[in-house]
Amino acid sequence: MPSVFVLMTGLLGLAVGSFLNVAVSRVPAGRSVLRPRSACPRCAAPIAARDNIPLVSWVLLGRRCRACRVPIPARYPLVEALTGVLFATEALRFGPSEVLPAALVLTAGLLALAACDAEHLLLPNRLLYPTLALTAACLLAAAAATGQWPSFGAAAACGIGAFAVFFALHRTRPAWLGFGDVRLAGLLGAGLGWFGPLHLIFAVLSGSAAGLVVGAGLMATGRATRRTRLPFGVFLAAGAIAALLVGDPVVRWYEGVLDPCATGAPPYITGPWP
Repeated sequence: MPSVFVLMTGLLGLAVGSFLNVAVSRVPAGRSVLRPRSACPRCAAPIAARDNIPLVSWVLLGRRCRACRVPIPARYPLVEALTGVLFATEALRFGPSEVLPAALVLTAGLLALAACDAEHLLLPNRLLYPTLALTAACLLAAAAATGQWPSFGAAAACGIGAFAVFFALHRTRPAWLGFGDVRLAGLLGAGLGWFGPLHLIFAVLSGSAAGLVVGAGLMATGRATRRTRLPFGVFLAAGAIAALLVGDPVVRWYEGVLDPCATGAPPYITGPWP
């Protein structure tokens, strides 16, 4: 894979991560992500262009606002760096393929949703629905370009199926799942279903396992109780991104366990990732 392509995709991720920080700060408060221009939340001083360079400005400013010197939360460089790294990794994983835009859009949306859930215990529809629409549009374009309409149909079916299953869980055990998690499950199904239902199952199981481990650890250390709400969306998003990056070898291993005589990858697995 050309290193320039991976590098440019990573730099795009840094820029997208900067925008995601704006969305995470404004969407839960019902504010526009476009206007007004970015400003310090404490002193309202506008952020100059030189102070708005992803990662670099945070370091040069000493992690503080230039005007009032209030500390800049670590979430800002963390989201920028994580978006850049994930974009570059997915460029390496998928290459310049038709499905890469959908993977990047899904990843960016999941990062924003996870950050909102971590800070506000909220999965805003104003982030979730645009992510779903853009991901579906990218997958539709990929299907039209490659003729992989069965994969697009699988994505639609997995999206509907995941929404239905989580909706049933929400109705029977509303204390377990918020309705935001139900909508998020539909997004995960649509985004991961293109690669096959096992990728979706892997995402849900790994995310749920991570949530259980973290919850048990918090209760064991006295930092949470059985009634403490955890941002389950964070773990589902992490499981989905893991499925994008390492779902193929996990699926191959699982299918090899089921059928040791099977050879080759399933038809829905694409891209140069080994």
